[in-house]
Parts: sequence; C-alpha cells; structure tokens
Amino acid sequence: MSKLTKNQKLVAEKIEAGKAYSLKEAAQLVKDITFTKFDASLDIDVRLGIDPRKSNQMVRGVVSLPHGTGKQVRVLVLCTPDAEAAAKEAGADYVGLDEYIEKIKGGWTDIDVIITMPSIMGKIGALGRVLGPRGLMPNPKSGTVTMDVAKAVKEVKQGKIDFKVDKSGIVHASIGKISFDVDQIRENAKEFIATIIKLKPSTAKGTYIKSIYLSSTMSKGIKIDPKTVEEV
Repeated sequence: MSKLTKNQKLVAEKIEAGKAYSLKEAAQLVKDITFTKFDASLDIDVRLGIDPRKSNQMVRGVVSLPHGTGKQVRVLVLCTPDAEAAAKEAGADYVGLDEYIEKIKGGWTDIDVIITMPSIMGKIGALGRVLGPRGLMPNPKSGTVTMDVAKAVKEVKQGKIDFKVDKSGIVHASIGKISFDVDQIRENAKEFIATIIKLKPSTAKGTYIKSIYLSSTMSKGIKIDPKTVEEV
C-alpha cells in the first residue's frame, strides 16, 4: 500500500469520512484542502431524486451567480449587421455572421458561449454536429437566442451560467474560483442550489435534493448537508 503524501495527510486530517458539513464549513474546507499552484475552479455537484429519462422530470435552467464565475468567458455573437455595434459595446469577444459560421464549419470552437438572434437560427442549425457535442448550441431556454443580444452578452460576462441534469440525475456546474473568499463561495452556491429547488418538477416524488458535493480542481469532494444551505 502506497504512503500518503504530505498534502493527502492534511486532507485526511481535515475531512471526516462520511460527514456532511454545513455550506459555510465546506466553503472554508475546500480552500484549506486545495494545494494547486493555479487558481483552481470550484465545482458543485447536486444529485437529484428524479428520473432524467422522463421529459417531464428534466431539470434545466440558468442562474446569475452573485459573484460571477471568476472565468474569462469568451463570447461569440452571431447577428445581423444592425446589432453588431451594441454586441461589441456590451463586451462580446467576437461579432459577425457568415465568416464565423464558415470558421465553425472548419472546426473552430475557441469560444465558451454563442449568442444569436431568432432570425439567424436557420443558418446555425447546420452547425449542430460541431456545436452540439461541445454544449455550444444557442438555445432560447438558456437565453442565448434573443433579440437583445447586448443584454445577453452582459449577463454572461457578469456570471450567468446555464445548467442541465445529466443522465445520472446529477447537475454539475463551476461556480467560482478557489481565490474567492468563503462568503463569495457560499453565496454563489446558495444561489445555484436555490435555482435548482425552484425548478423541481411537479412529477418528482420523494427526496428532491439527494446530495450536494463541493470540490475544486483536483481536490476531494466535500459533502454538504442540504439543510444548511439556507443558513446565514
């Protein structure tokens, strides 16, 4: 059996196996057990008591995190010429139409979010094979297909993210960086979980929030007691 490293020993001392911590405790612990030399991402995983195979139990939505994600989000706006100036002013990294459609057809996906207009979706439909697997396809439900592209750009840049339950019934999202302070982590997590609770399907039976785990890139997951999420 291999020996534990110094950092692994520190984690073992701080994290009690099987224990569910309060959200505030978990926010502090994840900072204490992260030893990466880079500003690691903070991830949250929420297991739901639903059957994602049923369309009436699908959980999908958007949330604006109070303190943003800490990431530089690269935004491409595909729009008509009359909307280009407003999109650029709002902070879009790339703005245009046909030239970017051709680039994407050629395999270019060096972006995080694509925002477009309803009238443009006909042209973008052909890009589904490239954008779909990467989660980049614009969708009205996530607010990325809209007439007000400038507003959508601002929201994304300020920390608006979209999420969707996976085949295992888990919702996963990045909600910040390890450099965030404890209150920023806690408030982002609270907003994310509160949004998931609001989206509870009426057909879901039994316990809705089954488990919550908080972790950073390469860190151990910390179990959170769902009852503590609303604590100050």
